Amino acid sequence: MGLPEDRKRFREVGDARREDLTEFISHGDLGGSDPDRVRIPIKVVDLPSFEYDRRDAGGVGQGQGGQPQPGQPVDADPGDDDGDEGEPGEDGGEHEYYEMDPEEFARELDEALGLDLEPKGKRVVEETEGDFTDTARAGPKGSLDVDEFFKRGLKRYLATDFDESYVREGLFVDGAGVDAVFEWARESNVPVSRAWIADAAAALEAERGEPVAALDRWASFAALEAELDREPVSRRIRRDGLDAVPFRPDDERFRHPEVIEKRERNVVVVNVRDASGSMRETKRELVERVFTPMDWYLTGKYDAAEFHYVVHDAEAWEVDRGEFFGVQSGGGTRISSAYELVEEILEAYPYSEWNRYVFAAGDSENAGTDTKENVIPRMQSIDANLHAYVETQPGGSATNARHADEVERALGDRSNVAVARVERPADVTDAIYEILSTEAEEE
Repeated sequence: MGLPEDRKRFREVGDARREDLTEFISHGDLGGSDPDRVRIPIKVVDLPSFEYDRRDAGGVGQGQGGQPQPGQPVDADPGDDDGDEGEPGEDGGEHEYYEMDPEEFARELDEALGLDLEPKGKRVVEETEGDFTDTARAGPKGSLDVDEFFKRGLKRYLATDFDESYVREGLFVDGAGVDAVFEWARESNVPVSRAWIADAAAALEAERGEPVAALDRWASFAALEAELDREPVSRRIRRDGLDAVPFRPDDERFRHPEVIEKRERNVVVVNVRDASGSMRETKRELVERVFTPMDWYLTGKYDAAEFHYVVHDAEAWEVDRGEFFGVQSGGGTRISSAYELVEEILEAYPYSEWNRYVFAAGDSENAGTDTKENVIPRMQSIDANLHAYVETQPGGSATNARHADEVERALGDRSNVAVARVERPADVTDAIYEILSTEAEEE
């Protein structure tokens, strides 16, 4: 194995030693990535290379100039004998990264967390004609589906046919009249009409010259059934053949090409964050660690993804992604102000055409009865694949942090609502799974 092969193998080892995906989400530098490019640090493995021995050590046979003698170390810089090698770690090294697009990130997160989200296709972007596999009641005569036409007529014929000799034999039951035979036929699931039985009785009376009720070949219908079996329609057709099938106009079916709809799997995500004075840096960082990977994930899962970012204190306003995780105000908190703005934003994205996600996060503090009276009703009225709330409260919930609990009590049984709690970075991937698996279960 030569040096190029060694370098390739060591590079593969280095890529394999990149930071674990879940470790990267919980503790890594998410800021080094872009919306369409995820950069994960690699635990660098030194590639093989030749190096001079920098040790200033003597040895047997060491020369004092001229041609080095066996055993004499080769000086890294023969022209520099001042011995100044610098301090260890003085020079900065280059960091290496494993880069992946959102599609690869989504696949790896599915594997790492055991997710199985299958995006819905909503907006129709193209219609094409396929094979002539669809049928309709109307169409050009040339497109008549002859096989289907015959099958429908034959099916109706078989459903209405019956063993005439067997029913006629019922008229020979002692004391049985037309009504009694008709009732017996109905109980035996024989599809015969009373009119047919009446005609058969009249024919027998004309032939025998006596009333039907006087015929007494069988003591009862039970005795008749014990001696005779009905002949199945299929057996009679195999024996006697089929002269004709009585078709009707409503048996006609006309072939049409199947219309194939290509639907775009598109999504709009509205991320909401509490920016009030209680949302300190640690809480904001936890929000970023949950929301950023979910943005990458949904970008990788859908054909087209659009994102909106809303922050709020007592009022709400829209910001760009760069401001979303850093902005902080000194105001109070009214979470419903954010949902009012979310509703306005989503008016441009009809639910019939767009998959919609609303992700909100904060420390669960909210003003008075705002959650019960305003937020929960709006969450119920805003159509979305998934509503999620992430409580970021390092060290556990505070006394006045009630929003997550109230949402969970009111909406926890709905298939499109998820509540997650994050106290420390180690909880981040569990929160992401809790949210995204809720959508996967609904699928």
